[in-house]
Amino acid sequence: MAKKENTTGKTVKRSSKSNQKPLSSGGEGSRSHIGLVKNDSWLEPFEDAIRGRHDHALWKISQLTKNGKKTLSDFATGHLYFGLHKLTRGWVFREWAPNATEIYLIGDFNDWQEDEHYKMKRIEGTGNWELKLKEKDLKHGQLYKMKVKWNGGEGERIPAWCRRVVQDEQTKIFSAQVWNPAVPYVWKKAGFKPKKNPLLIYECHVGMGQDAEKVGTYTEFKDNVLPRVAKAGYNCIQVMAIQEHPYYGSFGYHVSSFFAPSSRFGTPEELKALIDEAHKLGIAVIMDIVHSHAVKNEVEGLGNLCGDPNQFFYPGERHEHPAWDSLCFDYGKDDVIHFLLSNCKYWLEEFHFDGFRFDGVTSMLYYSHGLGEAFGGYGDYFNGHEDDNAICYLTLANQLIHEVNPEAITIAEEVSGMPGLAAKFEDGGFGFDYRMAMNIPDYWIKTIKEQSDENWKPTSIFWEMTNRRADEKTVSYAESHDQALVGDKTIIFRLIDKEMYWHMMTGDHDGTVDRGMALHKMIRLVTASLINGAYLNFMGNEWGHPEWIDFPREGNGWSYKYARRQWDLVDREDLKYQFLNNWDNDMIHLIGGVRNFQKLPVHKLWDKDDDQVLAYMRGNLVFVFNFSPNQSHVDYPMLAPEGEYEGVFDSDDTRYGGYGNIDSSVNHLTEYDGLYADAHLGWLKLYLPARSAQVLRLKRKTAKTAKRK
Repeated sequence: MAKKENTTGKTVKRSSKSNQKPLSSGGEGSRSHIGLVKNDSWLEPFEDAIRGRHDHALWKISQLTKNGKKTLSDFATGHLYFGLHKLTRGWVFREWAPNATEIYLIGDFNDWQEDEHYKMKRIEGTGNWELKLKEKDLKHGQLYKMKVKWNGGEGERIPAWCRRVVQDEQTKIFSAQVWNPAVPYVWKKAGFKPKKNPLLIYECHVGMGQDAEKVGTYTEFKDNVLPRVAKAGYNCIQVMAIQEHPYYGSFGYHVSSFFAPSSRFGTPEELKALIDEAHKLGIAVIMDIVHSHAVKNEVEGLGNLCGDPNQFFYPGERHEHPAWDSLCFDYGKDDVIHFLLSNCKYWLEEFHFDGFRFDGVTSMLYYSHGLGEAFGGYGDYFNGHEDDNAICYLTLANQLIHEVNPEAITIAEEVSGMPGLAAKFEDGGFGFDYRMAMNIPDYWIKTIKEQSDENWKPTSIFWEMTNRRADEKTVSYAESHDQALVGDKTIIFRLIDKEMYWHMMTGDHDGTVDRGMALHKMIRLVTASLINGAYLNFMGNEWGHPEWIDFPREGNGWSYKYARRQWDLVDREDLKYQFLNNWDNDMIHLIGGVRNFQKLPVHKLWDKDDDQVLAYMRGNLVFVFNFSPNQSHVDYPMLAPEGEYEGVFDSDDTRYGGYGNIDSSVNHLTEYDGLYADAHLGWLKLYLPARSAQVLRLKRKTAKTAKRK
């Protein structure tokens, strides 16, 4: 939920609070530094704090695993104990409710009345309650809740560990549901391993993933959207809003039932079928997991499960999130850690998710939730305002997830720039595989809003795309889903705006639309081609989905008009959306077709702000951009490795809505220059139309080419 935070994700400068010079991490007389400091000696003044966090995690792991007699995976099994479970004969139901004095199971099996037969018993010496029932006492599909009593009050509650929650269409009341289908789901694709080299992520929302004005289903997404994702070349989907949430318009960020996949999209088996089909198509499935906060609702959520509002959450001033109208987990409690770690393991094992994108990590890291802080130097990450309990939990979560599935993917949505977030645990890091490069979409929106086209500077663009920690992989993306929400605009809508309603027919060369489409393609290529980890796109943005996302609410008459994706627009041959889609597909297939593209060194060949030209090379691919709005260049020279280059594709091709001014069938030989002969460099001369990008491939190297007399 980055829209709630106001900090940046850029790599920060050395803190002005310290005049410590960087020291060598090796050599005679130097101390043995932890890996994070070895990789960044500017962190040396804060090494004690880094070691302290690391030692805290080691201590907590030792405590939870009984000094290594067990594993974190052994500890994170609460979902197998708590909640409702079908036994060989009968049922067992358990709940952690330390403040309760009495608990009854009520439902349509006993007319929602207190019944001694369905009364739970406290397990002696614990805060846990248990109820054992005969097989005939419960049936698949029945609705139920807990009737909880405590000193001074009582209330109906949905169990914290329940796996199925449904909402009555007439009353809008949520209830837990007995879920024990006669035929359990049988997985068809076993042993799936995600393709991470590179990881190309298609972020999506099941409910708004179809074009009808309604809530889409898991099955519709499986049948209609997954084939599009596979065809487009993406090898991973990041699915939002899976955990059950009372308010659809929350985008899934106000979670009430952490173990229940949202029933508004279908059944658990249908979600499993979606994931199974994705794996069959070679697509990994990452879940957008929300452990940063919880909905305040008491009847549907964890806000006051048994008369103690602080059972799961911090007490006092830290109880409520000041910006999100939600509750903040108390990561210092072992029972809360047990709940959240078990939640991670549950989704991995029960639904075969391939990992998680952790939402709102900045909010977890700091007592201030990162609100109103600038984070201008390293000292700002180690000044005592960090929540060590939350840092410890995130570290443990990464350790657990990779213990359960070594191939799992973890991503941190974090905007402050906390060092070490995506560094290895043994180096003193948190252990995430990737962190979101949240500075990049901020940069693009700021540039589009505040800079005239003539002031777009290639040096600045290159710096922002590559401004990251060398020891941490990032997920680069041009725009976030937040920018598509009401109150903001996507890149294409900000560039073209109202002209999208009038000039998106093929053959209609409107200046505003042509500019917007050209920049849309260039922005995406420069962002995707400079990744050091992964690339992400939000569903529909790749082909310039118009307008915004607006979930049904009272203010719009509970309409679904804007809570969907209008796939018919990109499928129509008479509209220009197809051109942006063609560009994105070819770009993704190109990058995805180069093994370990994200690890290839980036060699800048040329950047000249006066000409607004940028060129760089990765492997045998050369990426060239002319951001000038009005200046085309003929035979524009740049130094490149000697050889023959062939055109791969260019944004001015008519296939991508361009004018067709570049002849990609023509190969280019570098011109010999004796000054650079020893470096095996020559002059590559290209035609660069205004507002265009092109990709070339080094077809063959030559010792001396087109030698000048």
